[in-house]
Amino acid sequence: MQKNRAIASLGHRGLLMPVWVKAALAANDRLKVYLTVLQACSAHADHPDREALDLANELQAAGLDHATWLHELPASASRVDGVLLVPELPTLIHALAEDLTLMARPVLEASTTDAEPHARVQHWQAWLAERQGDQLDAVQLHHLTHGQRSDGDSLHLLVMDLHKAINQLAAELASEVIDGAHVWQIEDADRPLIQAFMRGLNRTMPLKFDHPGLDTAATRDGPRLLLQNDIGTNDAHVLVIQVVQRTVTLTYSDLHRSRFAFFQALLMPLGATWSGVAPRQSADLNGGKAYTVGTARFEPDSDAALEATLEGLGARIVYLIDWNRARKRLLHFVDKVGAVAVLTAAAEAEAGHMGWLKAGGEHLIWQAMQDVDRGAFRIGDRLDDILGAEPAQHFLSDMLVRASAALRRNEPAALLADEARALLARLVHQRGAGFDLLEEHAGWCHALAQGVSDLLLLDHDGLRAGAADLAARAKAWERRADHLVMQARQEAERRPRWQAVVQLLSLSDDVADALEEAAFLLGLIADRSQQEWRAEVRQALSRLAQTVLQAVQEHVKALTIARTLDHASETGDMDAFLAATWNVLRAERQCDELLRHARRQIVASVQAAPALMLANDLALTLELASDRLLAVGHALRTSVLDRTVRGD
Repeated sequence: MQKNRAIASLGHRGLLMPVWVKAALAANDRLKVYLTVLQACSAHADHPDREALDLANELQAAGLDHATWLHELPASASRVDGVLLVPELPTLIHALAEDLTLMARPVLEASTTDAEPHARVQHWQAWLAERQGDQLDAVQLHHLTHGQRSDGDSLHLLVMDLHKAINQLAAELASEVIDGAHVWQIEDADRPLIQAFMRGLNRTMPLKFDHPGLDTAATRDGPRLLLQNDIGTNDAHVLVIQVVQRTVTLTYSDLHRSRFAFFQALLMPLGATWSGVAPRQSADLNGGKAYTVGTARFEPDSDAALEATLEGLGARIVYLIDWNRARKRLLHFVDKVGAVAVLTAAAEAEAGHMGWLKAGGEHLIWQAMQDVDRGAFRIGDRLDDILGAEPAQHFLSDMLVRASAALRRNEPAALLADEARALLARLVHQRGAGFDLLEEHAGWCHALAQGVSDLLLLDHDGLRAGAADLAARAKAWERRADHLVMQARQEAERRPRWQAVVQLLSLSDDVADALEEAAFLLGLIADRSQQEWRAEVRQALSRLAQTVLQAVQEHVKALTIARTLDHASETGDMDAFLAATWNVLRAERQCDELLRHARRQIVASVQAAPALMLANDLALTLELASDRLLAVGHALRTSVLDRTVRGD
């Protein structure tokens, strides 16, 4: 202190600025904790049945872990007639005033006395001096803690503005620049740590393009190396990192709780443990308007791991810039969860979202939707409604990655628009043609065919035991298949191109009806007459049912291949599709022969009229299912060949 006074007495007060800035940054950390404690006091007073917020990590990060009274303060707060009672409030007010003076000092010294900060600081120093006793009413608490400029000034806003001014001073005072970071008063051991952080920051910094932000300052405060990054232009969007030996503490503030959660998820692979975050997003804290603040802790087990942690932190910051703007743009196409998933995937690919925003953002996607297929999209349609949630997210993530790469390579916007259109066209072809409904319907047909075939392999006792259950399940399956047809008809009312899907599903539904009827007949047979059958009859019907099952399986295979076919498909894919449809045809012809064989066995073996009728009806119904499958196969084959010829 004597050295500082000596320098001041010589008139070289500017030499003290690095020391004052360092002290101001530490005071800023403490002031934020004090205001958080007040908010926690208010929250606990409103809900005394809830456990008070644990601020142990925040106190430790701010160098206040010795202040036991601060840690215990929220639990001792109460509210009477709307007035907040805080037992140690005079001590807290004194601490606020003292650290406000420390924090404001470098800013005031660097500006003229008629500048704006002087009047604001004096006002709040006087306001704090007037506070007496251990009570705060709602208005006074709001004046201390709110973060909304529309509500007028507050101590909280003053701290934010002073912090921004201090960061600017820090950059001006830096004694050197290490890989872009403005640093002063560091030790030799700090250099590799600063370099590690900047290595990550500089690797991804180009992803912000010309957006401001990511200015970094570093200094040492006793045992702590301090790294600060302003992220962007928003006053409340600040990130501070402290390194003490191998322990890294990160304090992060954000106006948007959803972006805070996104950043938390990004830091999970680095081993972050967070504290004191969730309660600050509730309406009980500052009326739900204050920005969210949280503290993450990292404890790497080696020097190499420490540098890797710092590099990882530096590399992830760029994805916070304009994040909320990108999220809102994505909500035109997917839901809230999907939008965050898209942004997360783009960050994990080290592409980010700024390139997409600069390339047109939502307009790039809207144009692709308009160009790709006028029958697939209508005004107001979301991508996830047409393509499905997961494919829509994959498409958008891919576009964010492509946009970032295209802008970094200075490629023309028209090329990116062509890529968007081509990629979306393929997805629409695969998803928009109703293949989801067709494949699901085919799945129910397969379940019906499998059930009938399995039951005919059993002896009489097994048939009796399982027939009633199969009939009930078959009825439920057939109704679900009917529901898919209704879905397609409703879709066709909005999109005429779905008429082809309705036709295919209607034909497929005839297959489901026939197989459900076969299950019903098996129930009647099990109750009355199967004991009159010889083994030859059972085997003949079983072979017929197994052939129908094989035909259904080939139809499912054909649908699976058809989903991906277009004019650019490999020859082998088209050959596999045609082979599957021809296998359905061969199965139908085989069923014709098996029907005749089954009838001969039935006439030769079954004497009772009811048993004869039921056995014949079952054979006819199974052969009818194969006929209907053939009709579906022909329609599918025609549709696919027409589409590939047109180049859809």
